[in-house]
Amino acid sequence: MLTRADFLSLNFVAKEDFTGSYKGMRFMLHKEVAEEEKKLKVYVWGEPFCFDATPDDQKLSELFAFSEEGLAQAIDWMNERYVLVHSREESTRD
Repeated sequence: MLTRADFLSLNFVAKEDFTGSYKGMRFMLHKEVAEEEKKLKVYVWGEPFCFDATPDDQKLSELFAFSEEGLAQAIDWMNERYVLVHSREESTRD
């Protein structure tokens, strides 16, 4: 499971996208300005390709507040997506 310790500060994300992976799921945190307000846009997608090489229809995304609380919500969302995708993969193997 992803935890807060797995991520750099929001100050980093304010300047540059933060990417990583967790057991076959890749993710990216991106600062986005929506209606003159900073938001944290989070993407998740399956391996093996990087963000640019993965078709958009294979990526999931969600917007969160650009704050520590928003980051905590984003981490929870990513963990939920991982469990959902992982359970789908297991059911297709049966």
